[in-house]
Amino acid sequence: MEGKPKVSSKIIPLAAHKGAEKLCELCQRVARLQCTECRVTFYCDAEHQQADWVGIHRRICQLLVPIRTQRAGQIVAQRKKAELIEICRSVAQQKLSEGKHQEALPASQFCLRCSVDVHGPDTVQLVPAYLLLAEANIGLGNLIRVSELLSQAEWSVLKNPDCGHAVQHRLHRSLGRLHTATGNLEQALLHFANDIYFASEEFGLDSPITCRGYFLMADAFAKQGKTPVVRSLYSEVAQIWHCRLTNLLENRIQNDNQSDKAQQVEVDDMLRTMLEFEQEDFRKDPAQVARVAHCLAMMWFLAGDFRKVNHLMTFGIRGWFDTVTHFPISSLYRLNIGLCLIGEAVKIGGNYKIQWILVDFFCECSQRNIFF
Repeated sequence: MEGKPKVSSKIIPLAAHKGAEKLCELCQRVARLQCTECRVTFYCDAEHQQADWVGIHRRICQLLVPIRTQRAGQIVAQRKKAELIEICRSVAQQKLSEGKHQEALPASQFCLRCSVDVHGPDTVQLVPAYLLLAEANIGLGNLIRVSELLSQAEWSVLKNPDCGHAVQHRLHRSLGRLHTATGNLEQALLHFANDIYFASEEFGLDSPITCRGYFLMADAFAKQGKTPVVRSLYSEVAQIWHCRLTNLLENRIQNDNQSDKAQQVEVDDMLRTMLEFEQEDFRKDPAQVARVAHCLAMMWFLAGDFRKVNHLMTFGIRGWFDTVTHFPISSLYRLNIGLCLIGEAVKIGGNYKIQWILVDFFCECSQRNIFF
C-alpha cells in the first residue's frame, strides 16, 4: 500500500552503535531502528520511520546510498544532493498544496539539510527551504517554530539584498501569513504590500502569483472588518482569473492542455472563499457572483472534474440569468462558451437535471433578446 513502508516488517533494531552515533532522520535523537532497504537511514522508533516513508523516504531511499556510503566522489555527491533538493522541494510543495502539512515536514526538513550541505549555512540559497518548512508549520499551528525559521530566512535575505524579487516576494508572503495568524494585521498588510510589489516586478501585475497576494491581503482586511476594501480586492482577483481561465479554456479546446494540479487546489480555495463572501454579504454584487461562479465552472471543466458541476446547484444556475446582463458583450460570449462546455460535461457526468436547467437558461436568454 502507498501509505505503508514496504520494509516495515524488516526494520531491525541496531544491536550496537559502532563509530559515529546514529541519529533519527526526523528528530535527531538517538536511533534504534534502521531502514533495511538502504541501510543508511535511521530512526528512533517505528512511528518516525513510517512518517518519513510517507513524507519523502520512499522517493529517495536508494538515492541516499551512494551519498551516505561515500561511494560517490565529492563532486558527484554534491550534484546528487542538488538533485535531492529539487525532489524534496517538489514533494513538499505538492503535499502543502494538498493541505498535508504533517506529511510535508520530512521532505521540507531534508531539503533544508541538503541545502546546508550544498550551499553552506547562512546563505540565501537556504531561503526556499526555510519557507517550505515555515509553511508546513503554519499549517500545523507551530507559530513559534515559524517565527524562528522566518527570522533565519529574513537574516539571509538582509545579508544578500540582491537575492532577487522572487525570493523577496516569497519571504514577505510568509511573513504576512505569520502576522495574520498571530493577529498582527497591520504588519501583515505591510508584508503583503511588499509581497505584491516584488511579485509584480518579477511576474507582472496580472500573474496568478501576484493575484494570490491580493487575496491574502483581502483576508487581512476582512479580519479588520473593512468590507469595501475586501470587495475591491476580490473583484480584482476574480477579473484576473476570469480572463486567465477563459484563455486556458480556449487553449484546452485547441491543444488539450492541463492545468497545474497544485494551482488548481489553491485557486479552488480562493474562488470558493470569494463566492461565500458574496453570498453572506447583504449587499450582493450580482456581476461578481456570476463571474466567480463562472470561474469555478471553467476551472472544474479544465480539471476534468465533471462531478463538481453538481456544486452549481448550490447557488442555482438559473440565478445566473439575472446577472449576465451585467457583463459586457465580450464577457457574455465567454460565459456562453463556458456554459456550453459545462453542458457537455454534464452529459458526460450523467446529471441530466442540470443539463435541462442549462437548456432553459439559454431559452430564456433568447426570449429576452440577450444575444451571445
